[in-house]
Amino acid sequence: MTAIEPRSTKPVLMTVDDDPGVSRAVARDLRRRYGQDHRIVRAESGRDALDALRELTLRGEPVAAILADYRMPEMNGIEFLEQAMDIAPHARRALLTAYADTDAAIQAINLVDVDHYLLKPWDPPEEKLYPVVDALVETWRAVGQRPIDEIRVVGHRWSAECFSARDFLARNSVPYRYYSIDEPEGARLLEAAGAGPDDVPVLITTDGTALRSPTDAQIAAACGLTTDPVSDFYDLIVIGGGPAGLGSAVYGASEGLRTVLVERHATGGQAGQSSRIENYLGFPDGVSGAQLTDRARRQAAKFGAEVLTARDVVGLEARGSARVVRFGDGSEIAAHSVVLATGVSYRSLEAPGVADLTGRGVFYGSAATEAPACRGEDVYIVGGANSAGQAAVFFAKHAATVTLVVRGPSLEASMSSYLIKQIETIDNITVRTGCQVVEAHGDDHLQSVTLRQGETTESVKAGSMFVFIGAAPRTEWLDGFVQRDERGFIPTGPDLVVEGKRPPGWTLDRDPYHLEASVPGVFVAGDVRADSVKRVASAVGEGAMAVTLVHRYLAEQ
Repeated sequence: MTAIEPRSTKPVLMTVDDDPGVSRAVARDLRRRYGQDHRIVRAESGRDALDALRELTLRGEPVAAILADYRMPEMNGIEFLEQAMDIAPHARRALLTAYADTDAAIQAINLVDVDHYLLKPWDPPEEKLYPVVDALVETWRAVGQRPIDEIRVVGHRWSAECFSARDFLARNSVPYRYYSIDEPEGARLLEAAGAGPDDVPVLITTDGTALRSPTDAQIAAACGLTTDPVSDFYDLIVIGGGPAGLGSAVYGASEGLRTVLVERHATGGQAGQSSRIENYLGFPDGVSGAQLTDRARRQAAKFGAEVLTARDVVGLEARGSARVVRFGDGSEIAAHSVVLATGVSYRSLEAPGVADLTGRGVFYGSAATEAPACRGEDVYIVGGANSAGQAAVFFAKHAATVTLVVRGPSLEASMSSYLIKQIETIDNITVRTGCQVVEAHGDDHLQSVTLRQGETTESVKAGSMFVFIGAAPRTEWLDGFVQRDERGFIPTGPDLVVEGKRPPGWTLDRDPYHLEASVPGVFVAGDVRADSVKRVASAVGEGAMAVTLVHRYLAEQ
């Protein structure tokens, strides 16, 4: 049994390793760096560690982080962390593993939401151990072990408006609890709010305020998300909160620019909806889009960037040296420079019945909020790129069957090989190539789809369908201001100089910079840029590079 000292208010760092020498060494290194502000608890077996966690929980002591060895008798590190999550759900988790166990550990980590893994030996700790623990502690402090104030959402599963509200809350990391109007508690809350079935969704805030069929902007305001800018003039306005926009916001604010990021729905973009991104540099065990987005958003805020949510940008114009952004409500803000990082949206599936059932069984993107409701159902994923593959792997953990409907002849042309291999190992995923959805059927929700594969057409039962078919930029609001190509993407830099001639209306005695649009001081990063590489890493890189070019532009003014 692990000995627990008298009750302390210091957050606990726990280390679990069956090798006494290793256990003492980890505790020693942790104590040297963190002992003043944290209490170090060590255990030499998973069972002892679970007992210690239960005692700490009963005494109300916060557990900030747990470092567990992967290879232990009776209970390995993954098995231990699975049970530890139930006892100390707020604690951050890391796995200690030998080099020989790395592949097995990475595969197993997919089963548990582990933040990091560490290779043994970790000498020197200043380079290998402490940066990991610093990240664990920082993340824990951002969430802490405070009671979570949840917004209550009352609605109906097959209401598109209810899905939209829950999706908005989830993608903005706002805790909420959902109640169906068909359940006694949901009916009670609906009555208490003085609302009826036609008013759903009904959101009940932590102070008891009831909102009937609220807009995204009303939800954002009720949740404490920032919707109004502090100033009316900035050095840099970033439009779009995906990886490219977040990259620009982080680098702009960290380099001293007064920076504001404006997002229409929720930060993260398409990447924020990915269940697990496994080929992003620095995350060998993968990271969910939500985790990556949350870290980037907190990083931007740390450096002083403002993040405005649920603000619809409808116009951009030049007034002298200022670049003015107009919002849908008629208000506006201005800046010396702008980065357009609006990304792309999934194309609509043009088949009879799909539009009527969107939000009621048919969804665009991964819609992770629907995963629990898919348990035992037959789920269809439409698309053959990485986002569709990631969704298939994610929903396979919940659904009875997952069918990947791919229009092309194979996955190899559009999906990363690591993801193809992963899909091949999952028994309840079926891949149908040369196949397409030609119709969706259902009364108040999706019930079946019609598939066409070659000359064969068949109708199959479907509980939910998630669509990932290509991408289209939302740039109509820029028409007449910056050049766009025939598909709506924005060309930049050298692509704007044709036969030695700069774009019409160009006012500077130089060619546009590499990421600069046809209007000086307006830069483009990420998927919305013409001929960009559609990867998270390249989007972040372009966001950072755009800020470097912003500095160069500002120096000219």
